[in-house]
Amino acid sequence: MTNHPHALDALAATDAAELAEILLEICSSPRWAAAIAEANPWSDREALLAANAAAMAGLTDADLRDAMAGHARIGQPRAGDATSEREQAGIQGVDRAVLDELHAANAAYEAKFGHVFLICATGRTAATMLAALRERHPNDPATEAEIVRGELRKINDIRLNRLLDVS
Repeated sequence: MTNHPHALDALAATDAAELAEILLEICSSPRWAAAIAEANPWSDREALLAANAAAMAGLTDADLRDAMAGHARIGQPRAGDATSEREQAGIQGVDRAVLDELHAANAAYEAKFGHVFLICATGRTAATMLAALRERHPNDPATEAEIVRGELRKINDIRLNRLLDVS
């Protein structure tokens, strides 16, 4: 990954309101965004990613729900949302039967856990996401919450890296 120190400097110098807006696009948890902003200035990319890891570790169950609220259901990227469509590219052109299975498995998961199934979808196919969904469905809520926390951290890392790489 290329290091773009100017992108990091520009992000660090962004005024508080705009920084909050940028961070909430990455993760819709206000507590996460505040924790990342509080860690500013970041000395380098690794420091920003470490701030993400620390912020994710500190999120409560309610904060995790806030973070999940910003994510589209797997198999149903939000139309017109480039991030959602890019992250779920693995469902493009997939067989309708697989999508139907994904929708049914999502519904069962949501009925059990009360929130969308969250997985770092980048680079995954519909079949691998469906397999992961089925594998995780038997989990108890506490185990699943920790898996979700880890998946959110991966997603945030990808989004933060992308922000630095395109800036």
